[in-house]
Amino acid sequence: MERARRVAAAVVDPEVPVLTIEDLGVLRDVRLDGETVVVTLTPTYSGCPAIDQMRDDVLLALTAEGFRHVRVDFTLSPAWTTDWMSDAGKAKLEEYGIAPPTHRAGERSGPIPLSLGVKCPRCGSLRTREVSRFGSTACKSHFECLACLEPFDHFKVH
Repeated sequence: MERARRVAAAVVDPEVPVLTIEDLGVLRDVRLDGETVVVTLTPTYSGCPAIDQMRDDVLLALTAEGFRHVRVDFTLSPAWTTDWMSDAGKAKLEEYGIAPPTHRAGERSGPIPLSLGVKCPRCGSLRTREVSRFGSTACKSHFECLACLEPFDHFKVH
């Protein structure tokens, strides 16, 4: 089962190809049910357009490695959160030019801030502004750095 988990964990996210599905935290479980390898994925949100591609990529990777019976299940409960992203995944995001989430989803209390201080992944400045609540995908928002003037995506905290 460990080999099946390693193979599934190495599948890359189709929207952010520097991340694996394990880095992203959508790989929830790999188990054996009789002779069938069952992989459970949790999409980043219920309408995630990449989840079908992730399923197909997991099926392809496991069958290419000789696993004959493979099933991929999806679960929405508990809901995915950026807390499930690995530290390595967050570092990969920043290297790729996407600002990773900077705090845990449950850490906020009280009023929600009107502006979000997001560090530019290119120059490190906190002088940034949100241009659009939705970036290249619905799970990211689009920011602009006021210091280096470069645009970048930021993974939303869920």
